[in-house]
Parts: sequence; structure tokens; C-alpha cells
Amino acid sequence: MIMSASLLATAVVLCAVGGILMLTRPLTRILLGAVIASNGINLLVLSSTGSAGAAPLLYGVPLRRVTDPLPQAIALTAIVITLATTAFLLAMAYRSYQLTGTDEVHDDLEDRRIFLRAEVLGERAELREEYRAGPRPTGEERAHYRQEHRRLRARLRADRALQARGRDAGGDLWNDVLGADPEDYVNDKDDDRGATG
Repeated sequence: MIMSASLLATAVVLCAVGGILMLTRPLTRILLGAVIASNGINLLVLSSTGSAGAAPLLYGVPLRRVTDPLPQAIALTAIVITLATTAFLLAMAYRSYQLTGTDEVHDDLEDRRIFLRAEVLGERAELREEYRAGPRPTGEERAHYRQEHRRLRARLRADRALQARGRDAGGDLWNDVLGADPEDYVNDKDDDRGATG
């Protein structure tokens, strides 16, 4: 089996570009990356079959000259799956833009909280080691230690307040889970999201 070097290089470039685009935050770039990577993989699968042969008919064609139909069927299936994934990502990007005004994927609040807590605990341990490492601390060192301790505690409290605001739902479970239309936000006088929607 002989594979074309130019097709292989094109497939590798398409897969690399698609992978890089899928690592970004905006959903439209993720969508483009998925489509480009899928095309690269399809090209790789089809180019791995070698040179084109005769059509795989039932009678009248020697088996040595027939093209293998399996990679073509796999590529066709991958095209259908890519189409469904594209439709799903387009719907997600549209809904995200409709509700938030941007299609950017935000950080998960729980992951952010865990990372911040580990960072604050690490800084607090370093501060405690510094404070206890030397001889008897002076009044100025104690004041500095308390001030830094308060600052770290304030960072955790500020993050908890941010999370509480993030979890504050509008009260209508149906709209909070599935999302309401912007017209609903405009008509709802108690909801402050109408100004941005």
C-alpha cells in the first residue's frame, strides 16, 4: 500500500489546526476546530487506502484491483457524525450568545473554588512557616502576619460571595434549566437580566 505524502501532510496539518482551535474558549472556534479536525481525519482514513482501484462490484472485477469499501464507509459515517456534532455546537453557541452576549466558555466555578482554596492554603502555610521560623516575632511582624492572614481570608470570602451570586437563579426552574427567551427577560420587571438580554 502506497500513501501520498502530500495527502498525509495535508491531513496532519488539518488535524493540528483543528486540535489547536478546539483548545480555545469561544464555541465558534471550537466548532470550526471540530469540523477541520474531522476533515483531516477523513482525509487520513481515505488516503491510507492507497491508490484508487476499480469499483467494488460483485462480478467481473478481479479482487486484486478492487478498492476497499470499508474506509469509504467509515469516512461517510464520520461525515454524518460531524454534521450532528456541528449542529449541536451551533445550537450551544447560539444559545450561549443569546443568554450571555458571548459564546465564550467560562471557567467552572467549582474547579475555580478548589484551585483558589488550595492556593490560599499554600500561601497560608508559607506565611505560617515564615512567622514561626525566626526567633520571637516582633510586634511589626505579628501585625504583618495578621494583615496577610486577613487578606487571605478575605480572598476566600470574596470567592464565596461570587459563587453565591453565580448560583442565584431567577426562581423559575424551567427557565433556569432550559433558558428563557430574551423577550421573557425584558417582560420580567423583577429580573435585572432584561437590561443585557
